[in-house]
Amino acid sequence: MADGVSTVIDLSRVAVVCSPAAAGAEAKAIDVLIEEVAKRTGIVWKRLHEAKAGVPVIVVGTAERLKRLPGADWTGAAEAAGLRPEGYVLQTATAADVGSEAPVVRIVGADERGVLYGVGKLLRQLRWGEGFVRLDKSLHIHTSPYSKLRGHQLGYRPKNNAFDAWTPEQFDLYIRELALFGANSIEIMPPRTDDRPTGPLMKVEPLEMMIRLSGIIDSYGLDTWIWYPNMGDDYSDPETVRTELAEREEIFSKLPRINALFVPGSDPGKMEPDPLFAWMEQVAELLRKYHPEAKIWLSPQIMTYHSAEWMEAFYRHVRREPDWLGGIVFGPHVDVTLPELRRAIPERYPIRRYEDITHNFHCQYPVADWDIAYALTLGRESCNPRPYAQKHIHNVLAEYAIGNICYSEGINDDVNKFIWSDQDWDPATPVIDTLREYGRLFIDSERADAFAQGLLALERNWVGQLASNKDVEVTLQTWRQMEREATTLQRSNYRFQMHLLRAYFDAYTKRRLLYETGLEYEAREALRGSGVSGSLAAVDAAERTLERARTEPVAADYRLRCNELADDLFASIGYQLTVSRHFARSQGRGAFIDAIDAPLNDIRWLRTQFAQIRQAGDEYERLAMIGRLLDRTNPGPGGFYDPLGSHGGFRRVDPGAGWAADPGYLQSPRIAHAMYMLSMPEEQQQDLGGVPLAWVSHTNALLDTPIDIRYDDLDPDTRYTFKAVFLGETKSNSSPRDCWASVNANDAFVLEEEVFIAAGSVTVREMSVPPEAVKDGKLKLTIARTRGYKRLNVAEVWLLRQN
Repeated sequence: MADGVSTVIDLSRVAVVCSPAAAGAEAKAIDVLIEEVAKRTGIVWKRLHEAKAGVPVIVVGTAERLKRLPGADWTGAAEAAGLRPEGYVLQTATAADVGSEAPVVRIVGADERGVLYGVGKLLRQLRWGEGFVRLDKSLHIHTSPYSKLRGHQLGYRPKNNAFDAWTPEQFDLYIRELALFGANSIEIMPPRTDDRPTGPLMKVEPLEMMIRLSGIIDSYGLDTWIWYPNMGDDYSDPETVRTELAEREEIFSKLPRINALFVPGSDPGKMEPDPLFAWMEQVAELLRKYHPEAKIWLSPQIMTYHSAEWMEAFYRHVRREPDWLGGIVFGPHVDVTLPELRRAIPERYPIRRYEDITHNFHCQYPVADWDIAYALTLGRESCNPRPYAQKHIHNVLAEYAIGNICYSEGINDDVNKFIWSDQDWDPATPVIDTLREYGRLFIDSERADAFAQGLLALERNWVGQLASNKDVEVTLQTWRQMEREATTLQRSNYRFQMHLLRAYFDAYTKRRLLYETGLEYEAREALRGSGVSGSLAAVDAAERTLERARTEPVAADYRLRCNELADDLFASIGYQLTVSRHFARSQGRGAFIDAIDAPLNDIRWLRTQFAQIRQAGDEYERLAMIGRLLDRTNPGPGGFYDPLGSHGGFRRVDPGAGWAADPGYLQSPRIAHAMYMLSMPEEQQQDLGGVPLAWVSHTNALLDTPIDIRYDDLDPDTRYTFKAVFLGETKSNSSPRDCWASVNANDAFVLEEEVFIAAGSVTVREMSVPPEAVKDGKLKLTIARTRGYKRLNVAEVWLLRQN
């Protein structure tokens, strides 16, 4: 693929030359080209079936059809012959180049879809405005897609943070936009999933929308996939089978096109491999009745536990090579690496990726070492452009799959979608090229680079510790300047609004973090003076100091702007950033504006402590309690304390393969965030003495990955005690989430054979370290899951000198 040199080509008076026999996706592509230019410029290009002397032309069509048009010598059909399916040639030629009175642009597709993708590439290169359209450089692009499968899941259900508020027309536009960046598949959902059947924002009934979406997808010549979980209680029950098949038959019979059915092993649903494959055979027979070429794809997702027996049973069924099976899906909760899965699956079955591009933590690909201040406020599902991270995640595993249909919960990951589409087309595509084309096509063709750089700046906002990240203020300055210079139309564009919101939100969060951290230091100083002022007076003073975060807030103008933009986004695209005003499902489902003032210091834990101090019987006891509060993390002289969820504390943990090689952390420990700790019942928090932030952010390991904690420069003549805080997973009514772990030293000494970690609880254990383990002044302590739930969480560790 090659681009040309700078040459301005005026296309304001161009005519589109195409075959009168153009049909299907080819005809749609020609319509899209004319419509997209018209709505941006007001210029309506004429459509011709042969070139006219002196008229600039854009020749558009498949190589096969263009061969039959007059002027076949300039169609580029010969060059297009070397393309793979869905590829295209995009060429420009000046009048001098072609010996004509006017320039020529050629879009020649290897097939009908190739025409659509060539049109998309041209639109992404254009400069446009009211009354003009031009190219600022000549083009010579000859390209075919790297990945056979390139797509996105668009779920119409109340759980999503925007899609449930959309009309069919909005979906049509979004599907078109994804196709312009190379998508060839769209995955939709049935009316019944693990969500409410309808929501207050839905404009169309779910089944009707599903039918409409399938028709829209087909109109662009794209493939329709359905994500279809098994929601029945018991598939050995004939009545359940009858009901489930009847539901599917109604859908299969009404949808104009289904190319594939993706059925997850769990999340939701939970079936063992034997009944799963037996049930799928029945579904496949019904699917073939209405869509003879459609296949079923399965994922070995295991939501709650890791079982070698489950995986082996799954592999056993796949090795029988059922004809109805189209391939295997790798996505969240698949407990083996993609290379390992590829080795285990028969070669005849392709593997498709189902990558989570939408969540920030507690997910398949969490933001690496994300600052707790962002976790507390932006939460799991916020506007999250991560272009460089997404490119890396794509490329490090690209060779093992035929492509990807991204998992998304709405509009928050919009940039990531287009990064994935471009990387699926060509993994060598520079991120900045995609972002410039994104800005050029969707925001402002004259300021595309500024917008692209602004998106990269938002990704840098999330790198490292927020308190010392100097990029955050600069990022907001640049976005505010773009805001001042933007037109009214641009300021009402949701893609501009949501990234502008992120710039304000990040800066507001940093201002609060610095302020509230200072308030906590000031409050602790008041407590340190309790011996003079008295315990109750010191506690009152400390609490008043902490309350100033609410009574004397900082950067109120940033907060106000965030709320204004949240309202604008709800009006422009149905983005649901609050529960009360915008009907979001919950704060965890994208309503991060509801957490804009979440405390960023330990005020919640301190308040619990203050309440217990006030209840104490006498001054001596209260002063002792204040002393213990201030010394909670003190390891004593010669000891060590590490909060493993902090940047500093995590440095003591062996990173294993690390994010670069293992972005899904299937074989590496990681910093994780447990917001559920803060939502524990108040009584339970009181019993624990409160929940410090050091428990919310912690080190987490999946499956059998160990957490290795290393110490150097120890005194070999000292006896040590190891103390650790283990966090149980959030409780679940549907699955057991208790976990057991072992602790050993230097792979030779067992400190604890099995530590029981109950779900929804905190377990604190102390254990002696054998003197032999530190005889050379070094110590490695290994904490590993032995059985039970597949996530192991360790929040804090101490290495204490024994007296």
